Parts: sequence; structure tokens; C-alpha cells
Amino acid sequence: MEIYQIISALIFLTMVFAYVNAKLIKWPSTIGIMALSLITSVLLVIFSKQVPWLSAKATQLIRAINFEVVLMQIMLSFLLFAGAIHIDYKKLKKQLLPIMTMAIIGTLISTFLVGTMAYYLLNLFHLGAPFIHCLLFGALISPTDPIAVLGILKKAGVPESLELKIAGESLFNDGVAVVVFLTLLEIASTGNGNMTAVDIGVLFLREAVGGLLFGALLGYLGFLALKSIDDYRVEVLITLAVVMCGYSLANSLHVSAPLAMVVTGILIGNKGRESALSDITRDYLGKFWDLIDEILNAILFMLIGFEMLILKVESTMVIIGGILIMLVLLARFISIFLPVQFLRKHMQLEKNSIPMLTWGGLRGGISVALALSLPEDMHRNEWVLVTYVIVIFSIIVQGLTIGKLAKKLLRQEPANTIL
Repeated sequence: MEIYQIISALIFLTMVFAYVNAKLIKWPSTIGIMALSLITSVLLVIFSKQVPWLSAKATQLIRAINFEVVLMQIMLSFLLFAGAIHIDYKKLKKQLLPIMTMAIIGTLISTFLVGTMAYYLLNLFHLGAPFIHCLLFGALISPTDPIAVLGILKKAGVPESLELKIAGESLFNDGVAVVVFLTLLEIASTGNGNMTAVDIGVLFLREAVGGLLFGALLGYLGFLALKSIDDYRVEVLITLAVVMCGYSLANSLHVSAPLAMVVTGILIGNKGRESALSDITRDYLGKFWDLIDEILNAILFMLIGFEMLILKVESTMVIIGGILIMLVLLARFISIFLPVQFLRKHMQLEKNSIPMLTWGGLRGGISVALALSLPEDMHRNEWVLVTYVIVIFSIIVQGLTIGKLAKKLLRQEPANTIL
């Protein structure tokens, strides 16, 4: 299929599902779109013999799209920047300790716990995989996606500080999880004996610290460019160039492009808002990136639902995926609970925030994309199916129940109670 035909088909399908959801179902946009695309995929599989041409066309469309490349190399830069540009640094600074603790320490704990549990679970089913491959799964399933739940939490009256923790953690743990995943992938590819602890540390620091520093430099250069002109059309183009060129350059320099985009977005969003942007530019820039964020997320969740068409479904791996849903949630709880207990005296955390952060830690497209990026000899097909099962449960079940949980917990305790 031609690239223009593929893009046109994606936009059309996303529009149809968004319209049906807004008109009839009225679920949060991303959840509704993904649910409708998933139902459509199942129906196409069931009735493939009755309408073979339609099923074939749909499958051809999804096979023509490299989900991992589309998300990791194109969408992710826009999504992270669009999310970060609206973060208020002054408010973020007050929540920085819990956010960075959960994003870094929590991700590392989750990676190890999930990897270890997956290793023993696979052995229980006589499907043994090397421990390093299970750690790779732990890394790819650890990042969280707040897109589907933030709107629900706002309606439930969750404190703004907790919303900021959820959004901030997600922005940073995406970058951290990618760094951890790439580090483990390098170890798995070269062999454990060929890399020393120093090599691993240097690789991790180069990606993580390099990404943060590059993002700060990129954000400052973008800020200077915005400050030098007062034309909202040109200024929107400047931010587009910063995101697209900066992400490509970060990948070329082998530093974390996701972390760079987060820092760039926060810097431009705050420093630019304070002294570089006029009121009209601020309005246009905010609305532009809001629209980009909404459209790309709608397309992303639609694609997640349609991945069902090309998955190799095995009953054993579906059962393992179902068990891992509970184990991943357990690891999520522990990865939040332990750091909070150690730093309890140094951070403020709202009452009942641990169950909220646990159940509200949805898995999204980045987990699917990382699973798809695995080489075939690292149990790629198995991990993709397991990841898909967890992501679907996370978005549909957790996403649709987090609002009720929030309201129930808020009735039990005052919103401003601090742990």
C-alpha cells in the first residue's frame, strides 16, 4: 500500500471510532477508540470466511505499518513533548522527589520483580527462557501511560498534586524504561560475559544523563529561538523543528531521546511561557500541541486494538499473560510502596495514593512497541502476545474502573490528607 493510502485509512478509521465513541459509548476517548478497534478486529477474525476481502484488506493495512517504528521513531517524540510542555515546573519541583523516585527506583524494582516472576512462571509451564530475556520483558512492561486516566481522575476530584505525580512519573519512566530496556538488550545481544559492571554503568549513564543534558541544551536553544521572534506561525514551526530534529539527533548521539524530549518540553513550556511567548503565541502553541497530542493518541490506541489481526495467539501464552496481569500489578504496588517507605520522612504523599498509583498505572503503546522491537531469538512472539494481553486488560479494565476507585477512596479520606 502507498504511504498516503495508509495514512488516509488510519485517519478515517480513527475518525469513525472517535465519532461512534463520542456519540454513543461516551467512554474516555482513547479507551473507547481502542475498545472499538479491538471489537472490529475480533469480528474480522470471526467472519473472515464470510468477508475474506475485508479481512484481507485490514490485515494488509496493519502489516504495512511497523508499529515499533511508528511509535518509537515518530509518535513518541511528539507525545512526550506535548505532555511535558504543559507541566508547571514550579508545581513539579514540589513533587520532584516522589516523581523521580517512582520513575527511576520504581522502574528498576518493577523490572527486576516482573522479570524474576516471569522467569519462574515460564519454567512452571516448561517454557524456560534465559533470565536476561525475562528482565527485558520486565523493562518493557514497567512504563506507565496516564493518557487514558487523567481525564477520569480530574472528574473524580483527585488532588492536583496526585495528578501531577501520575503524569510526571509517566513522562520520566517512559524514558527510564527505554534506557533500562536498551541496556539489557545490549547485554543480551553481546552476552553476559562480554560486559563488565562498569560497561553497563557507563552505557546506562550515557543514555540517561546524556539524554537529560542534551534535552536541557536543546530546550534552551529552542527558548532562545522563540525569544528572538514574535510570530506565532514561525514559533510553532520552531517547536516542531526542535522536536523532530532533536529526537533524531539524540538517537544519532546514542543518548536517550525520550528523556531529552521531556526535559526540552518542560524547559520550553515554562521558560518560554515566562519570557519568550506573547499571549497569542502561548494560546496557539498550547492548542496546537493539545491537538497533536489528542490525534496521535487516538491513532495509537486504534492501532493497539488492530494489532489483534496479526498476533499469533497461543492458548498457553494467553494463560501466562492472564497470570502475569496479577503479578505485574503486584510488582507495581511493591515498586511504589518500598521507595515511599524508605523516603517517607522526606516526601509528601496523599492518603490512599499508593492504591491509586498502583491501579492507575496503565500500560500502553510503548510496551507493545518495545516488545515488537525484540529479536526473534529472544522469544519475541511470546512476549508480544503476553504484553498485548496485559495492555488490553490495563486499558479496558483498569482504565474504566479507576474513576470509581478514586471516588470511593476520596469518600473515605479528605483529599488533602498527607501520608
